[in-house]
Amino acid sequence: MDDPAAVDAYLARVPEPHRTLLTRIRALVREACPDATETISYGMPAFRLNGRMLVWYAAHGRHCSMYPASGRLVAELGGELAPFLGAKATIRFTVERPLADGLVRRIVAARVAEGEARDGGR
Repeated sequence: MDDPAAVDAYLARVPEPHRTLLTRIRALVREACPDATETISYGMPAFRLNGRMLVWYAAHGRHCSMYPASGRLVAELGGELAPFLGAKATIRFTVERPLADGLVRRIVAARVAEGEARDGGR
C-alpha cells in the first residue's frame, strides 16, 4: 500500500539535521526507482517494489540508517559501502559522513536487481 502521508508524518517528527538527510535519501530512492511505493514498515519509512520490500531508512540518536545491506549488496559495492556498514544489514551514515548520491542510487539498483533475480526477471 502506497502511504506517502505516513512517511511525511514520520519525517515531520525527525529533528534536523537528520530530517534533511532522510528527505534526500527519500528523493534519491524515488529517482532511482520511480515504480516503488512508499510505506511505513517496522516503524520506519520504506519503499516496496512488486510487492517486496526494497529499502528502509530511519533516524536514530546520532546517525541515520538505511536497510538492508544484503550479502549480495555488500559483495557488489565492496569497499565503497564498507565505511558505512554497521550491524547486520545496516548502512549507517551521519551529517558529517553522508551517503553520496551515486552510492544511494547504486544501493537501490542493486536491491532492484536482487528482487528481479529472485522473481525471475520480472
